[in-house]
Amino acid sequence: MELIRYLSDCFFTEEQLLAVSGIDADELAALQQRAMMPRPSYRLRLDVSCDSFFGMHQEHTQLDYYAKGYASWIGLLHSLGGEGEAFRVFAERYRGRLAQLKAAGLCTDNPKLGAGLDQHLREEWRHFLDGTYGLCTKTGLPEEIASKELATMIIREIIGKPLEQLLSTRDRICLTLAVDLLDTASSQFAPHERERSSRHSLIDEVRKTYQL
Repeated sequence: MELIRYLSDCFFTEEQLLAVSGIDADELAALQQRAMMPRPSYRLRLDVSCDSFFGMHQEHTQLDYYAKGYASWIGLLHSLGGEGEAFRVFAERYRGRLAQLKAAGLCTDNPKLGAGLDQHLREEWRHFLDGTYGLCTKTGLPEEIASKELATMIIREIIGKPLEQLLSTRDRICLTLAVDLLDTASSQFAPHERERSSRHSLIDEVRKTYQL
């Protein structure tokens, strides 16, 4: 199945994540209970039927899939005391990436990344723990989350202008940079999700519409 191939290529199963991270299932569950570690981004429930010389056999199992970047996140959690410290590291890395992008000329006036950044970071942290960003970014890590959020805001701001209004040279440059940034940070998405994904609407369609 194409879905299983995608998950196998782009994610770790829980078993693989544990092996790479050097922890066991109980430790992973404890980190999740303490709101320090994201939950799986995909949960696959399998009903398997096997017919062989020995007759019919059936199994029912569940596979949890995690972004591969979570292995490095687990690595740093050993030195942290709890959710507060984990959030602090997440926020510092997120802010640091925004500062890098601003220095490179990519920024927005959206209050979420200005005066409202503290509240926004709390919302981003919640989505991070839910496993949402493990699904829609390549690594699921704070830097890519910040890149994705900033790029999305810039793209929406520019394409929100009337189509008959010609883009200024500055807008076209900013749009190109933002779409390229989103392309770099964004996952490919599972086959059944692609038509509804931000990659389709904010990368593929924008490039087609604006001939980027």
